[in-house]
Amino acid sequence: MMSGGKKYRKSMELVARDTFYSMKDAIAKVKQSAYAKFDESVDINIVLGIDATKGEQVVRGSVVLPHSKGKQIRIAVFAKGDYAEQARLAGADFVGELDLIEKVKAGWLDFDFAIATPDLMGVVGQLAKILGPRGLLPNKKLGTVTFDLPPVIQDLKRGRVFFKNDKQGLVHFTIGKVSFDGEKLYDNLMAFMRALVQSRPATAKGKFLKKASMSATMGVGVRLALEECSAL
Repeated sequence: MMSGGKKYRKSMELVARDTFYSMKDAIAKVKQSAYAKFDESVDINIVLGIDATKGEQVVRGSVVLPHSKGKQIRIAVFAKGDYAEQARLAGADFVGELDLIEKVKAGWLDFDFAIATPDLMGVVGQLAKILGPRGLLPNKKLGTVTFDLPPVIQDLKRGRVFFKNDKQGLVHFTIGKVSFDGEKLYDNLMAFMRALVQSRPATAKGKFLKKASMSATMGVGVRLALEECSAL
């Protein structure tokens, strides 16, 4: 514990707490100040200018990251018959119907995304209390409730990631790993920022991107200058 504390304090010395860094400089600082023995994620937290209590101001969207996030994507598909076979051929990792539903009920959650065909949503809805809080419940608005399974599966495998604001009006997002090249992290970051800006609700007034910081999983927060996002 003390050793970790010393490492954290040392990493703090590398970041000027009152400085707002450009996107590329912030990424460099995050990489420089990371100290954990594992390959930490690089996360960005953004305070949005929305009223999170109003349904019409919910910020929800998705983006295909140019360089993925550095992890293998596992997809579970709830489908039957020909649709189940299509899912397997498209690269789904787990495909099933009632058997897969029972497996999830028993506590199995070894997947990153779940997709369902519309005809099975009646029974998949039984998993709402399990999958909903984890953001894994198939959702028509996100395109994960569909009969057209192959393109959705392939899109997720290529690195499509979803985002949504929390109850405080913040969006938390992972752009990659500390081991990523700085340019790849920058490409992922700007792709996400572009998608976030485009998801701005029509009823949101004033400044949309209010504050932002970036950090490694165990690292120090680096404050971001958001001016370069004004043209997105």
